[in-house]
Amino acid sequence: MGRMIFVNLPTADLARADEFYKSLGFTKNETFSDENATSWIIDENILVMVLQQEFFAGFLVNGDKPGLGSGLREALNALSAETREDVDDFVARAEAGGGSIYRPADEPFPGMYQAAVQDPDGHVWEIAWMSPAAMENPV
Repeated sequence: MGRMIFVNLPTADLARADEFYKSLGFTKNETFSDENATSWIIDENILVMVLQQEFFAGFLVNGDKPGLGSGLREALNALSAETREDVDDFVARAEAGGGSIYRPADEPFPGMYQAAVQDPDGHVWEIAWMSPAAMENPV
């Protein structure tokens, strides 16, 4: 088994966050979900843990506080898509689930199509497709 990625994100409203991640088609992991946090499986190696803001703060040290709010960005989470259409579908599902467009879909260079959405707490998720030719000759 390869290495796994665990993305941990604070939320101000766990139920609202759950609706968003469910709308993206992620699978809820009931074993690691309770009133403080919800675990979402993106694939066998990538999981997202959405934690109530106060619970998330318990993992921080040195007086650090969760970075929720307008204008704050702790990371840009990025996923690959299998097709251009998957990019547009991801954006549509994000909007239907309470998210919003952070950066509209565009083609920054030939063979790459991307967009970015933000969840209800402002966490940014990029989604990108690259053509096989672009993958052979990355920038």
